[in-house]
Amino acid sequence: MQLVFASNNPNKIKEIQLLLPNTLQILSLEDVGCLEEIPETAPTIEGNAIQKANYITEKYGYPCFADDTGLEVEALNGEPGVYSARYAGEQKNADDNMAKLLHNLSNKTNRKAQFKTVICLNLNGNQHLFEGIIKGEIIPEKRGSAGFGYDPIFVPTGYDKTFAEMPIGEKSKISHRGLAVEKLIAFLTH
Repeated sequence: MQLVFASNNPNKIKEIQLLLPNTLQILSLEDVGCLEEIPETAPTIEGNAIQKANYITEKYGYPCFADDTGLEVEALNGEPGVYSARYAGEQKNADDNMAKLLHNLSNKTNRKAQFKTVICLNLNGNQHLFEGIIKGEIIPEKRGSAGFGYDPIFVPTGYDKTFAEMPIGEKSKISHRGLAVEKLIAFLTH
């Protein structure tokens, strides 16, 4: 089975392809000729995942799944949330985003946070949502060089390493995206 994954993020595509059985082949947006920016204008993480999947299904006619992920920090009323990628501006720079987040948390003692991924699957005329959440906390300084996004400052509950200090295989097993993808795979392989 071929499914389009509505993402131009090579890190995400690689992470998800590693989790999928060989019977499922992931096509990138480039593979289907989608070179334009897909709108992400919904006010929620769920809404963005749905918007991206619908865009590909409606415009290109492929079965498709799309994800959206946000980091939700308790002391900041759930920020950056749906704005995680562009928290420090439209340049979508991970270092700028982490710097802004650490600055906004500098006088807070509560550092609890969670990563939330929602996957929207459009298949055979039906739409399905899968959610993955991992709780943890934001540490005051970056550690590790693997991963992407906020990984260097997020330590999942029960671990002493940031996502950026974990090998991709370990991170994928416990991460928000990994949990959502597990639910997607269970659905697709039944």
